Amino acid sequence: MQHHILDADPINAATLVALARSTDHFSFSPAALDRLAADRKVVESHAASGDPVYGLNTGLGGNLAYRLEAAEVLAFQAQVITGRMIGMGEPLPSEVVRAALLARCISLAKGGSGVSVAAAQGLLALVDKGVTPMVPMLGSISAGDLGLCAHMVAPLIGLGEAFYQGRRCSGAEALAAAALAPVALQAKDGLGLINASPLTAGYAAVVADKLSDSLLIAAGVAALADEGYAANLSVFDPRLAAARPAGAQQATAGLFRALLAGSSLYDHKPRSIQDAISFRTMAQVFGSSYAALATLTDAVDAEINGNSDSPIVFAADGDMLSSPNFHPTMIALAFDSMAIAITHLASASVQRVIKLQTPHLSALPKYLSPVGGASVGFNALQKTAAALFAEIKLKATPASLDAVVVSDTVEDHATQAMLCVRKLAEQLQLFQYLLAIEALVAAQAVDLRQAKKLGVGTQVVFDAVRLVVTPLQQDRPPGPDAMAVQSALFSGDLYRALRESASSESATHRLCGL
Repeated sequence: MQHHILDADPINAATLVALARSTDHFSFSPAALDRLAADRKVVESHAASGDPVYGLNTGLGGNLAYRLEAAEVLAFQAQVITGRMIGMGEPLPSEVVRAALLARCISLAKGGSGVSVAAAQGLLALVDKGVTPMVPMLGSISAGDLGLCAHMVAPLIGLGEAFYQGRRCSGAEALAAAALAPVALQAKDGLGLINASPLTAGYAAVVADKLSDSLLIAAGVAALADEGYAANLSVFDPRLAAARPAGAQQATAGLFRALLAGSSLYDHKPRSIQDAISFRTMAQVFGSSYAALATLTDAVDAEINGNSDSPIVFAADGDMLSSPNFHPTMIALAFDSMAIAITHLASASVQRVIKLQTPHLSALPKYLSPVGGASVGFNALQKTAAALFAEIKLKATPASLDAVVVSDTVEDHATQAMLCVRKLAEQLQLFQYLLAIEALVAAQAVDLRQAKKLGVGTQVVFDAVRLVVTPLQQDRPPGPDAMAVQSALFSGDLYRALRESASSESATHRLCGL
């Protein structure tokens, strides 16, 4: 168990997720506490001046024109939170909430929030002591995450619900069990704790981390399909990729060369001078998807390391300015674009599943059944693949275009970034099921073709499949086999093995996080 000191250092999505999944200890650096204290002096100065400052001495949203009396300010802090606990539905995953708590604390450490030192330390103590607030999944339109953040910080003042040591309980019970006391909120603490986008950032970081792993596994599965189909591997020639280097096409062509290195397919002339497009354009489709992933990752990292408070405190100048940085437009657009990219990958995957089972295209037994006759082989599984693709395509519908005018028409635009992230998470799960079908079918094709030698990367994918599922000899339930393969593909071991395989191609290092 380590002790992490939060300061102003930048952090990427992968690191945030790793910290959120840990049981390590956390605290603020002395420099971070100094920044928090300096910001508080500015807040207190503005409070004493009586000048209107959003959320400090005014109402919020449609109540902007209401001026708080000095005697109302402290009571208003809890009111800001309780009145905005609007979430509904199932709880967000614990790792998402912990990532969001850490993202909020990382932002507080950088300065600019105006949150009191006691409130900031109390919020970080929830992470440090393993108190995970219960945050419902529905309720954010991502013009900031106020409604869901209210649930996230409620246990800090003894309200709401939380998970502690595997038990769901009231916020007050969780604090007591963790030997923590409720925090007495000071001026601006209520708004300062919730008026940002940490849940969007935390959820986006978790999904981005899973997406990076899934793309590499998807490439490994597609390469195994090449082996089963005896595809023409000249499409990965670096000269072709360089002729029109769109997106990450060159690096992705290198990734496929690395995964297929040593394959006996290179030992003889290809079976066909030109394969179906789903086999022929792997570098182009995956290259575009990796380019979309790069944009998505940059957007998530910017959200984690940026300041989305409103107002923002500028201690050096003594200013407090209302800020529009709560609007995570780049997150919304990046996740919507990634959903479309995954749909392209899924479309090609379904076609490879079908073509591997089509004798006049694959030169293999019909439906990959070694017994023939009335045997269904993997033919019925094509329907599952088609059903999965229909759902994957449905999840590609952009969510960032939706906005309803709320709060006396003051809040007239929203990004729906949380919905974009959640939609991609659901789509990614469906895509993983589809990849399991492709891997299962590709492994059967490899066995039937009796390939002499597989590539260094395709061998590890094949071995992962065969570790949990034996070759099909006669008809049996293929659904449970596909589910077993899905578990094997995404256990973590295969990703690490594929990363090692890909390391022989320097161009793939950034793709695979090497």
